[in-house]
Order: sequence, then C-alpha cells, then structure tokens
Amino acid sequence: MKVEYDFSKAEKGKFYRPDAVFSFPIYLEPDVNDYMSHIAEEKHIDLQALVNEWLRSNIKVIQTVQN
Repeated sequence: MKVEYDFSKAEKGKFYRPDAVFSFPIYLEPDVNDYMSHIAEEKHIDLQALVNEWLRSNIKVIQTVQN
C-alpha cells in the first residue's frame, strides 16, 4: 500500500447511483440447505426459486392470520 495517494484528479460521486438496488446473501444452516436442495432437485427448480416460493407462502399465511 502506498504511503500517500493523489486524489487531485478525482471526481466526486462518479460511481454513485441513487437508484441502485442491493441484494444481500442469506445463508442457510446446513440441515436446512440440505433439505431445501433435495426438494429443489426433485422439482427441477433453482434453490433460490424454491426458498422464495416457500417464503411467499409463509408471508401469505401470516397476512391471512393478521387480518
């Protein structure tokens, strides 16, 4: 690493994107990952699609109970 850097030609906000959307990874516990991976494989769908499907189902159940 350099002792000093020259930022005299830097452009403030050059890479700033106010509309940027970030998706943070979610890590499953090994037993949950194994179980969900097995089901996803049987259904021939991506693990992410299966987890999202299950979460949406749970959200609907929660919303039904809350109303």
